[in-house]
Amino acid sequence: MQQSAVPELAHAHPRPIHWVGTATAVAGVIALCSLVQPGPATAAQATPATPAPARTTAAPPPTEGVAFPLQCGPVKPVVAKKTTGDLDGDGNPETVAVVHCDAPMGTPPDGVYVLTRNADGTGSRVVATLVDPKDRITVTDLAVRARTVSATLLGYSTNDVPRCCPDVKKPAQWQWKGNAFIRSTPTASHSV
Repeated sequence: MQQSAVPELAHAHPRPIHWVGTATAVAGVIALCSLVQPGPATAAQATPATPAPARTTAAPPPTEGVAFPLQCGPVKPVVAKKTTGDLDGDGNPETVAVVHCDAPMGTPPDGVYVLTRNADGTGSRVVATLVDPKDRITVTDLAVRARTVSATLLGYSTNDVPRCCPDVKKPAQWQWKGNAFIRSTPTASHSV
């Protein structure tokens, strides 16, 4: 075994006096910390720029049993898609439904309707029409985000285009402003 070139350190073997010194130093640090306190906090709570969205507590309005303003003749209306969200910020959710007639063949046009609960809390009623079936539009990609309804609208550039094959694609958004839904187009329409 090779001898160390450095002589043994005196503190390599702790003695009781070392423990007493360490305990005294720790006690001194703790006592000093209890005497030195930070000043009172003066920072104010930051106020958010926009109010937080209202929490929804009620169940969304159901689509069952709703009298949609759709003329289907001998066939019944079908809810093809639906989504929910608090569109007017009142804390109660609305339902947005894409509805068309249950035609045995072809591509029936869609209607997009906003539903709310009846005043007595039973059932639902249509409060707005976002897309009228008379416009001969097919609706895809329905969503509600940040109180905005968005969808992709498929349509026809002329009456000569076969009803099976829409050739115009338009993104659309609707947002509640005061007392009505206002439609906007996030990007320009283009052919499919």
